[in-house]
Amino acid sequence: MEDLESKCASLRTEVAATEAQLARLKRELHDAEETALKSRTQDAADASTEAETRVKGKWPLSGEEYRRYGRQMIVPQLGLQGQLKLRDAKVLIVGAGGLGCPAALYLAGAGVGTLGLVDGDRVESSNLHRQVLHRSKNVGKLKVDSAIEYLTELNSHSTYIAHRAHLAPQEAPDIFKDYDLILDCTDNPATRYLISDTAVLLGKPLVSASALRTEGQLMVLNNPPRPAGDKTGGPCYRCVFPKPPPANSITSCADGGILGPVVGTMGVLQALEAIKVLTALEGTAEATPPSLLIFSAYSTPQFRTIKLRSRRPNCAVCSADASVTLESVRSGSMDYVFFCGTVDPEDILSSEERVTPLEYNKDHSPDTGRHVIDVRDKVQFDICNLENSINIPISTILASAHSTATKLADEPTPLPSWLPSEIAGDSDSPIYVVCRQGNDSQTAVRMLKELGLGRGGERRIVDIKGGFRSWREQVDPDWPDY
Repeated sequence: MEDLESKCASLRTEVAATEAQLARLKRELHDAEETALKSRTQDAADASTEAETRVKGKWPLSGEEYRRYGRQMIVPQLGLQGQLKLRDAKVLIVGAGGLGCPAALYLAGAGVGTLGLVDGDRVESSNLHRQVLHRSKNVGKLKVDSAIEYLTELNSHSTYIAHRAHLAPQEAPDIFKDYDLILDCTDNPATRYLISDTAVLLGKPLVSASALRTEGQLMVLNNPPRPAGDKTGGPCYRCVFPKPPPANSITSCADGGILGPVVGTMGVLQALEAIKVLTALEGTAEATPPSLLIFSAYSTPQFRTIKLRSRRPNCAVCSADASVTLESVRSGSMDYVFFCGTVDPEDILSSEERVTPLEYNKDHSPDTGRHVIDVRDKVQFDICNLENSINIPISTILASAHSTATKLADEPTPLPSWLPSEIAGDSDSPIYVVCRQGNDSQTAVRMLKELGLGRGGERRIVDIKGGFRSWREQVDPDWPDY
């Protein structure tokens, strides 16, 4: 027994030493990558400076720049002067994901002089089908570093600045002040309001886009940028959306899905609008009415445009009675998370109403009498599912809840038509509900009990805690991770 304990202690010591060595190697790798990135950026800057020096006094661009940008400079709407404006421009892209990657790709290709990227995430394999600046070899690397690595290879004439953290209210004004134009390439309301407020308060035009599943939206906001109270300025994000959507109505790409070309289309359109704003002639912004562009990949026509109103007279940030200031943003008194609300991921069921995947798998053999209801939508159910489970999407369950709520108080609760007869007629077998992450399944358990299927506690109705995310961790590591 003592020999076994001694061996265990020795193995623990060896593991700790290996982990310490791995941590040291990761730090060294990170430092080496940063040094290499700075070196590439500096080399590009030196090359650009040398080229400018050689042609100074004769031609405004180097010979290589004329060759590189010639095809776009001969477009009448751009011309040489437009190209020079692009070279002098500084654009900040917030978000180096599905929108930010194609936007950065085309802005760098077009010759924008300085591109800043803000993002605190690291590259994951699930990003690669749509985030076109990242490659398989860069999985685990910070997205801004991965993106700048690609962009530097594409165009060394531009300068790239990495902001390696998620945008925070305390830092946003100091970051934004050095740029001419902002691109909102994020995917959550709190950050969208922060970006718009900061852009308006600092007088920066903003190109905002979003995409989910097969649809996207695009707006050019605060264009032209005007001081608060000036009605000739373009509307801001708050003018279009004075109140954020309910927190529980927000669907992320991870939950709702996204087609790569859809988000790519919106990112490319952001780059196009940015070029138009940066190269616009004086006074043309006032002549362009604000609008919301809606893209739907499976509709005909695919593009629709909705005219937007001008600035709201009671807008909290761009009206004469604005209540949001740079100080309120920096200090945190403008709490964007509180303003937009959060979805509480905590348990809404008691511990007796929940089982872990490990407990479910251990206590129930395949031939044990029970019912398993999978409340994911059908397309996810078709990707992978438990044997003999029944697919009843949560949307179907919630729809029937509405009709149940409208019945008279003395009426018996009718069983909905979507409930299979083997579940409705079986009063003894327990019901287990599962979903992707363990949230919808809790709601479904509540609804099934309200329908009377639990018979006052006599019949067991529980959810599988953590859903298939936990199932993969506890039971089946080969379960598809999508």
